[in-house]
Amino acid sequence: MKAINIISFNVPLPANYGGVIDVFYKLKQFYKNDIKVHLHCFEYGRGEQKELSKYCESVTYYKRKTGVAAQISSLPYIVNSRTSTQLKTNLLKNDFPILFEGLHCCFLLDDNDFKSRFKIVRNHNIEHNYYSELAKIESNPLKRTYYKTEAKKLKEFEPIIKKATICLTISKTDNDYFTKKYPETNFVYIPGFHSNETVNVIPKKGNYVLYHGNLSVIENNNAAKFIVENLFNDLNIPLKIAGLNPPKSLIRLIKTYTNIELIQNPNDAEMLQLIANAQINLLYTEQATGIKLKLLNVLYNGKHCILNSKMIEGTSLKDVCLVENDSTKLKSLITNTFSKEISENEIKNRNAILLQDYSNEKSFKKIITAIQKHS
Repeated sequence: MKAINIISFNVPLPANYGGVIDVFYKLKQFYKNDIKVHLHCFEYGRGEQKELSKYCESVTYYKRKTGVAAQISSLPYIVNSRTSTQLKTNLLKNDFPILFEGLHCCFLLDDNDFKSRFKIVRNHNIEHNYYSELAKIESNPLKRTYYKTEAKKLKEFEPIIKKATICLTISKTDNDYFTKKYPETNFVYIPGFHSNETVNVIPKKGNYVLYHGNLSVIENNNAAKFIVENLFNDLNIPLKIAGLNPPKSLIRLIKTYTNIELIQNPNDAEMLQLIANAQINLLYTEQATGIKLKLLNVLYNGKHCILNSKMIEGTSLKDVCLVENDSTKLKSLITNTFSKEISENEIKNRNAILLQDYSNEKSFKKIITAIQKHS
């Protein structure tokens, strides 16, 4: 294979949240292995990014159709808002394989004009499960209705993936779900691509705990609130919460605590420094969906990692994290770990597991092997 088309649901730079991290470092891996990437991305606020041209043979932007009009359709909004006749025209100009990033980009998957093309779907999530979980935790009635409606539409739309030549699942849990539901389709488990090549942990003890994430996402906002109100409400330990676009309610909440600091919209370098210098990287989620790429980033670059079991569901990372679900026990674990330096053996063990199971180069080779097998 000399070239590939990649359709991305968003502009993959800056690579600062889960989905686009996977897209960006995957396309970099194609570039590194001398495969020409023709990138097609839907733009809705991030703008054109010149740096993408360093790694892509061509980059084409398509305006995402956001707003109420795009929601009036039997198609899920995340799909209908990413339809484009120009994209179809451009894809028909070559005969290279097409990689559809997420169910979001799959509107052309069953188009007869692409019947003979090699089509790859990257499953970033079990999308209808993800939206159902969002509906459960959303307090705004209109948003909750949207999430429920979107989940129903996504469940009905999902079988389109049977039209793919191969599908790449992002977690073992997702892989089990898809292989059982669509036994005639070719699924390959490919962990999320990420920014790291080697484990780079600073052994020196840190003096704060860090929670980070895209705080505009309700799942992460709720996790931050849980950590503040249930774990650090009476802990005399400094906590930093860092992430994108925190809502006003979270800003107000954090201001009432003297031991908690909010760091809004840090850039990549600042975030890496925060992760590396934290004594504990604390991660928490109520949604066991996909894989949390921020977890990989923490394990490659941070010291102690404490999390709940849903953060590592579908991974092989249990032995390199401290896992606890009970709030009282989580507090004790944080307190006890805050005074301990991470050992050389812990770092070596982490390095071995991460390089074995979460290497970008190994994941890339698995994709190429799958393409060759089914071509």
